[in-house]
Parts: sequence; structure tokens; C-alpha cells
Amino acid sequence: MKKVVCTILSILAIALVLGVVSGTAVAQDNSTYAVTYYSNANTTGAPDATVRVINDGDTGGTLCAAFYVFDDSQEMQECCSCPVTADGLISESVNRYLLANSLTSFVNHRGVIKVVSTTQNAGYCDPTKGAATAGIRGWATHIQRATSGYAITETELHDANLSAAELAGLQQFCSFEIVLGSGRGTCYCGAEDYAF
Repeated sequence: MKKVVCTILSILAIALVLGVVSGTAVAQDNSTYAVTYYSNANTTGAPDATVRVINDGDTGGTLCAAFYVFDDSQEMQECCSCPVTADGLISESVNRYLLANSLTSFVNHRGVIKVVSTTQNAGYCDPTKGAATAGIRGWATHIQRATSGYAITETELHDANLSAAELAGLQQFCSFEIVLGSGRGTCYCGAEDYAF
């Protein structure tokens, strides 16, 4: 009887281990959309914030980090899409790259940055096109007003739920900005091998 119980327990233990291993082996990464905020941007005496993005390399190729930058009144001010090679890193200045060319020419101090991980479209990154594809990860620094001066904190970009309607809306609003802005409303991409 002891031998039967030990055999059954051994089989159950092996089945449990195989179930856990196979469960993690088939788990897929579906994170394609992340959000963060910016504060005290373009403020005299405040340092510049940074958004850093990596390509985790899972797809083996270049992905695009599509940036959609909003002011604190929920209005899209700028958009762009930056290439990130497999295992590559880009560092985007909030003041110089993501907020320097706002659609309204208004100087933005706080708002929201949305980042969508997408595929390239015809060999280049286009914020108005591209299928959402997991693989982009990011972090952002935040400029916090302190008792004397400013403090810098850094957080991971927060995963968010990306619906087909949200992606279509972001891409369409960006397309309108590019057409209506006549050169305004488009942010810039820093070089992959350059950290300011």
C-alpha cells in the first residue's frame, strides 16, 4: 500500500511540474501598449525628462515605438514612430524630441504619453499605420517639484489595454495632425546609439 501511494504521489508531482513548465512555455506576451505621464516639461529650472524604450528581441527584427503625446486637456499634440532594432535602446528627450513641435505651438508642461509597439510599414516606422506587435518595453523619468528645486523619479511604462478602436483612433488622429499641421504636430526620433 505504501508503495502504491508513493508511486501515485510521484506521478502527481511529475505531472504538476510538467504542467507548470508547459504552462509557462506556452504563455505569450501580449503587451503592445503602454502609457506614462510627463510633468514640469519646458519649465525654467527643471531638468528634461526621458523616455527610454527597448526592443526585447523576441521578434528578431526591428519594431517601432509609436509615440502619441497629449496635453493635459486630452488633445493630441504630437506623434511619431521610432525604429528600435532587436535588443536596441532609444532614449527620447521629452522637451527636445516629444514636445518641441506641438500642433498648436503651445508650450506644454504636463500631459500623457502613449506608446504602441508596432511593425514597420513598407520598411519604415509610420505612426499612422502598422500592426500592434508585442516587444517594446519602456521607462520614463518624471520631473517632480520638490521643496527646493526638482526631483527626478523613474518608473516603468504602465501596460494598458489596446483595443482595435483605440489603435485606429490614435493612428487616425495622428494622420490628421500630420496633414493639418503643415509640419507641426510631428515629434522627432533620437538616434538609437545616442543617449543625451
